[in-house]
Amino acid sequence: MKNILSVLFFLLCFISPISAQSKSLFVRVENGKFSLDGKPYYYIGTNFWYGAILASEGEGGNRVRLIKELDYLKSIGINNLRILVGADGSNGVKSKVEPTLQKAPGVYNDTILAGLDYLLAEMGKRKMYAVLYLNNSWEWSGGYSLYLQWAGYGKAPVPAIDGWPAYMAYVKQYQKSDSAKALFRNHVKYIITRKNRYTGKKYTEDPAIMSWQIGNEPRAFSNDNKQAFASWIADVAAQIKKLDKNHLVSTGSEGKHGCEDDVKLFETIHAGKNVDYMNVHLWPYNWGWVNKENLSEKLQTAKENTKEYILEHLAIAKKYNKPLVMEEFGFPRDGFKFSKESATNARDSYYKFVFDLITKEKESKGLFAGCNFWGWGGFAKQNKSHIYWEKGDDYCGDPAQEEQGLNSVFSSDSTVKIIKEANKKIGNK
Repeated sequence: MKNILSVLFFLLCFISPISAQSKSLFVRVENGKFSLDGKPYYYIGTNFWYGAILASEGEGGNRVRLIKELDYLKSIGINNLRILVGADGSNGVKSKVEPTLQKAPGVYNDTILAGLDYLLAEMGKRKMYAVLYLNNSWEWSGGYSLYLQWAGYGKAPVPAIDGWPAYMAYVKQYQKSDSAKALFRNHVKYIITRKNRYTGKKYTEDPAIMSWQIGNEPRAFSNDNKQAFASWIADVAAQIKKLDKNHLVSTGSEGKHGCEDDVKLFETIHAGKNVDYMNVHLWPYNWGWVNKENLSEKLQTAKENTKEYILEHLAIAKKYNKPLVMEEFGFPRDGFKFSKESATNARDSYYKFVFDLITKEKESKGLFAGCNFWGWGGFAKQNKSHIYWEKGDDYCGDPAQEEQGLNSVFSSDSTVKIIKEANKKIGNK
């Protein structure tokens, strides 16, 4: 009896505290706020979609640059990176990320998987946190369109070749395709149940992962699909939670803009118990608030519309007591130029406006808890002979279908000072 009591005492004194300490390393949601190691967690992070490719040892890989980028990001207070798990489909498709991860259903490029492992291992060393998205509405990484193609719906249209109407008509089939969604369900299970070859940790036990994200800008793509879309989001969120009890789940939504302009649909997909926090994206140029000729002149309008959009969604976040993150936003360089030598005065002003909203929320202990600007170009070298990405070019913040340099923030940009100062204000140094 005495020996049994001694063992129980040991377990209570030593194993329980260690377990509690381990748990505290994960980003949590407590009382409607992000919490990290028992403290409120607010952040100003970035999109680093190409991180797993850069971290690989194959085509597109450059671990020397990766380490340089991570160290630099950490030095300016950025500890939150939103990252694409991997692209889908074959290489050589116009306007799509390559090399791809999932070449065919369940057939994976192990080099990219090793890159994702390595990236998470290096982020863990620096106490950086990844939001990993698993799907995409858009063609630049495959997603919806490739799952439909694999499920027998015919060759997926490429917007740059076949036009946007053809693409939209095709991908709206996804929400009602049980076969396409089943293929994605298999992918979710494969990735989340993975073990990191460098750390030996299961992904489900890795604090470097903040959140599993269902997709990049998931959409219904038609009013007829709203119910099917909401059900799919709920189903995937439940699947992830069943597989992984340690990590947060998020949708990747643009907000009302990505919900057929229906804020009620936004509320529906974020209200469920398996979705831990709310997302919005915001694009002043893409949404017509500014245009090429009046980036500076319409800057104030962009700021006013931005605040209104955030407040509309923040009201829903308050209703359900969940944090809100603006995890995508960008603003073109002055004069709608793409060269990293061009100025970014309008962008700097816009970014500062967004960052100030977050610093004020932290001061008032509010629910607008973070942002990830789009996107980090860092030390990428630009190829001046062409505008769009071509095989062999450095990866920067702009995917292959966009002008390289359009929304990228390079390490030489004056924007970096704005980012560093904002992170200092919220305590991320």
